[in-house]
Formats: sequence, structure tokens, C-alpha cells
Amino acid sequence: MKKSQVGIVGAGFIGRQHIEAVRRIPNIEVVAISEYNKEAARKIADEFGIEHAYDDVDEMIADLQLDVIHNCTPSNMHYEVNKKVLNAGIHLYCEKPLTLTSAESEELVELVKEKGLKAAVNFNYRHNAMVEEMKERIQHKTIGDVWYLAVEYLQDWLLKETDFDWRVETEYGGYTRAIADIGSHCFDTIQYMLDEKIAAVRAKRYILHSMRKNNEGVDVTVENEDSALVQVRFASGVEGIVRVSQVSAGKKNDFNLIVEGTQQALEWHQEKPDRLWIGNRDVGNTEIFADAKYLSGRAKEKINLPNGHAVGWADAFTNGIHSFYQSIVNSDAHVDYTDFEQAHHIMKIIDACVESDETGNWVEV
Repeated sequence: MKKSQVGIVGAGFIGRQHIEAVRRIPNIEVVAISEYNKEAARKIADEFGIEHAYDDVDEMIADLQLDVIHNCTPSNMHYEVNKKVLNAGIHLYCEKPLTLTSAESEELVELVKEKGLKAAVNFNYRHNAMVEEMKERIQHKTIGDVWYLAVEYLQDWLLKETDFDWRVETEYGGYTRAIADIGSHCFDTIQYMLDEKIAAVRAKRYILHSMRKNNEGVDVTVENEDSALVQVRFASGVEGIVRVSQVSAGKKNDFNLIVEGTQQALEWHQEKPDRLWIGNRDVGNTEIFADAKYLSGRAKEKINLPNGHAVGWADAFTNGIHSFYQSIVNSDAHVDYTDFEQAHHIMKIIDACVESDETGNWVEV
């Protein structure tokens, strides 16, 4: 079988994770990297044993016959790079968020349809085995009817005013940060679990540090939020709360989900990804581990190791990319990745959160 030829645009932390994940999938080969300058690109390419290195996406596209490009650039570059890739007739796997605005994401949805290509956005948490198990139990009403859910995604990497990253500047990170960066993961995951869309939101955004010191010690005004509290209402009427923060001391990558049903509750902690807590009223609570014999439906397919060999972040990351490549080679393959239409709806949720923060009202998506 001919190997799919893959190019990576942007090889920072997340780009390197894409390279590692792609290499875990059979018959896929990363043949090129594009970075901000040729020297940096060549250094990274040599480190990973990748043949071609570029500092220009257009040149990479023109020189090589690529099957797929992974867009791992900063958020402000997503729209431009995505458009170039799609116009070149190349399948596309993009980092989140899809774009900076819903107007841009809507245009890309139409372009994907026009070109007849496969395009996905990397919302990896839905691909964790225990999230899939939660989805199975919700769909089969094992927990009864869902009546409420609560989500927290807490980090502390921007707690200090001297903590700085390109995401802090609206020019690069966008007009919303915590909501777009980690809130988008929350929105995608809970929509996937419940198999329905968020229809309305009421949001409040918070800025802990209105001024931050950049890497040169210069004061920079901060206009996008450090944290947010978002009430969500689904199309069915089910409501919940989403809290996101990048300034919560001691929290590293603390993504927690609680789904409350009329018979049972489910709770999952991303930092303990191979365990699922099941809450009961009349009998003892239970905790199951990520082993195929304990799981049901499609969740079983995401277990490759026996009980006690924890499946985690990198495994979920790879699962999503694997699903995407399967859909390219097999039109009948089960698709569970976030396509551009779903990612566009998340962009509309983000826009609605910003509008709600400004007005103080519920805003329909």
C-alpha cells in the first residue's frame, strides 16, 4: 500500500505531538516540515529524520505531492494556511480553534464542500476511551436521562503577570483566549457525549492581569480573558456549566467532566484518564478502569493495552488522527473526529459567549 505523504506546518509543542501521533499510524509518512525560518525548519526536520524543510507553505505545496497537511500554526494563521491547503486540493487536519472568527470558519466549510476534501479539527478529548464510554452510557440511558452537566478545565500556566505567550496578544491569540483555547475543547467534548448541539449560552469573562510583561520585560495590555464562566443550554433543554481558567494555582491540565442522570452520575478526570467514576444512590459507587472487558460499544475499540497500562492524552490524540486517515482511505469508515462543520458551530458558540459577556444576556448560537 502506498504511504500517505504528509506535511506539517508549524513544529512547536503541538506540531511535534502531531509528528509523533502520525508516526504511530501505519502507512503514513511525514515527509516535510514548514517553519518560521529555514534554519529552524531544517533543525527540526533533522531531529525527526524528515527529508524536506521549508520556511514557506506555498513552496512546500508546490514542490511536493502531499496527500495531507497538518496545520499546527498559531491561531491567527489558521484561516490563511487552511485556505491555501484546501485550494491546493489537499486533505487538511487543523489545530483548534478552526479560525479566529465564525465568518472565516463558515467560508472554509463551504470550501471543503466545493473541493470534496476531508478536513478535521484536532479536538482530541472526545477520543479518550472513557469519554467514549460516557457517550455510550448516555446514549443507552444506562444513567437514566441526563438532566445536568458540569465541566471544568483549569490550568495555571498564566497565573503570574510575568507569564507570557503569544495567545495573550489579541493579534495572534484572538479576541477571546481561555474560551477559544480550552473552552472550545469543553464545548466539543460535551456536544459529542450528548450527541446534540449547544443552542444558547450565558457567559462572564474575567481578566486577572490587565497588563503583562512580555519576554523582553515590556508591559503589554491584555484584552482577552484569563478565565470564564459559561452557562450552556442544549437543544433538548438540558443545561450545564462550563468553567475555564488559565490562572488557577496548582492546576496543570485539569479537565473534569460530571454528567448527572436520573439514575446514575458519571465523572471523568483528564489527569486520571484511564478511570471512570460511576455514582449510585442505593448501592456503592464504583470506579472502572480502561480495559475492553469493562467498556461497551465503540469505547472498546480505543483500548490497545491491558488494564493497568494507562491510556491517556497522547493515545486520545492519536485516536482522532487515526480516525481521520481511515476516512480518507475508506469512505465507509466510522467517522468520530470533529469535521469543519462541527468546528464552525463551536466558533459560533465562542462568538455567542463574547456577545453574552458584553450584554449580560443569554445568547442563542
